[in-house]
Amino acid sequence: MTIKKAEAIAVSLPFEIWGPKPTFAGIPRQMDILFIRLENHDGVVGWGEAFGLSIWPATAAAFEHLVTPLVLGRDESDIASLMQSLTQQLHILGRSGAVTYALSGLDIALWDMAGKKANRSVAEMLGGAKHKRLPAYASLMRYGTQELVVDNALRAMDMGFKGIKLHETQVALVQSARSSLGADVPLMMDVNCPWTVEESLNAASQLQSSNLLWLEEPVWPPEDFEGLAQVKARSELSIAAGENNISVTHFEQMLKARCVDFIQPSVTKIGGISAFLKVMALSERYKVPLMPHSPYFGPGFLATLHLASRLDEEVMIEYSFTQLGANPMGASVLLENGHLSIPTGPGLGHDPDQDIVREFKVRRP
Repeated sequence: MTIKKAEAIAVSLPFEIWGPKPTFAGIPRQMDILFIRLENHDGVVGWGEAFGLSIWPATAAAFEHLVTPLVLGRDESDIASLMQSLTQQLHILGRSGAVTYALSGLDIALWDMAGKKANRSVAEMLGGAKHKRLPAYASLMRYGTQELVVDNALRAMDMGFKGIKLHETQVALVQSARSSLGADVPLMMDVNCPWTVEESLNAASQLQSSNLLWLEEPVWPPEDFEGLAQVKARSELSIAAGENNISVTHFEQMLKARCVDFIQPSVTKIGGISAFLKVMALSERYKVPLMPHSPYFGPGFLATLHLASRLDEEVMIEYSFTQLGANPMGASVLLENGHLSIPTGPGLGHDPDQDIVREFKVRRP
């Protein structure tokens, strides 16, 4: 069949993070999800998620004005061919950012639709889940104070999480968290690319006693793989990165540079399930473990679960340490004893609750 309708639907949900709400460009950050909805001429609906946060208006515009005109009337059954065609057609507008995020959401929706048509889960379509559930680690917000860092790290452990990731840039705050958590809890530090190579090495030497599972994205700019390789070679910390890589080729360049101990593709940013599968193959070829980047609560999170279930090793799933005041994906994105179950229904396994989507839909001009 062919695609009859394609739309981007933004929702903004109430949320609690047990601390001050972060801001971006002076605007309080919202918990936004940009849903992608496809419908074919048989009435089968597929749901995807495009990278949102503060960039969702640009991603929605890219989807509506660039992607939608190119997919209407197209055969949705050959996902690889359709995505290859669109990626090449649109590459002149940028290989990252809003256009790629829009294509990522489209690809996830195509896989959801394909699974529903076949009455099989995405994991089954990929060969079958190797794990029925996976442990989750709490990806904390950046709080900036010792009290909030320690309180929320301990809160997360009380809620059953199996590890903690901090987004602080101060070594002392990481050391406080380690002291409070004890020696055995997996602890990670994501600093979001703030430092030079020398600054990264200086921080790494101070962080050595904190026994981090990994230090994430220490070097600016994120594509400086040579600089990142120096940090990896000259420090004793494991290095993780990849959420900002713009393509599968970019991941191969990263792996060839031998600059990371963990790669972190983001399904809503890299090109959807199709591109993520290619990164998984690179992870296996170069024997570098994959740890998904997944601070979402929509179909992108479910796609991550299906993909991670196919990895040989059990990996921890990143979970944004947030309590939603309304949850359109229901129990499918909720923890049980610190674990997340791999959905078993057709496609992604769970459609958004349309009552919640309608109530919290962002009204646009």
